[in-house]
Amino acid sequence: MTEPTNSQDLAEAPGESASRGRVRSWGRRVSLYVLVFVVVAVAYVGVTFVQVWQASNDDGVREAEAIVVLGAAQYDGTPSPALQNRLDHAFDLYEQGMAPLIVVTGGRQDGDRFTEATVGYNELRSRGVPDDAIRKEVQGRTTYESLAATARFLRAEGIDDVLLVSGPSHSKRLAGIAGDVGLSASISPAEGKASFRSLVRETAAVSLGRVVGYRRLDRFDT
Repeated sequence: MTEPTNSQDLAEAPGESASRGRVRSWGRRVSLYVLVFVVVAVAYVGVTFVQVWQASNDDGVREAEAIVVLGAAQYDGTPSPALQNRLDHAFDLYEQGMAPLIVVTGGRQDGDRFTEATVGYNELRSRGVPDDAIRKEVQGRTTYESLAATARFLRAEGIDDVLLVSGPSHSKRLAGIAGDVGLSASISPAEGKASFRSLVRETAAVSLGRVVGYRRLDRFDT
């Protein structure tokens, strides 16, 4: 006598088998896509890090129509070491005849009595730079805002060829922002070496800025 067949011993229906095959195939494709994305993203960030590092060591000094000094912290009218370093470099470039005009940039943070631009202006005037050779951008609280405002008032004077001065690690991002706001720019970083931490930070900013636009990356500013 033949024993009854248990339901668990029944062969899998053709439809169920095909469905499971499609799920496994779809899962393999998704895994492959994720792997490709991760590899491409890592390669992209790695290449960007190298570019940021190379830019930090590249002095693009040349003659221009204006030297633009990116702002940095000030302490109740006294330049921070970072700002002082940038002003020193800009003054040296001016003395070398690289440009007849210096633009100092940077607004004020909450609670400040002075703008970064005003502190820069006062420092340059104390060194003998004539008043008519200095322009101030006093509203910007980020690099993008400062460069956009600078581009607008320099354009009114028929100027768009500039030499940008900031910290070494910022060079690659500055070049990208300058292009966005219509400036023809070279970067001459201030003295010093970029720290690994600042290079990593700027790599993140440049990597994202190229994708979503530099204007949206204000939180990366220093």
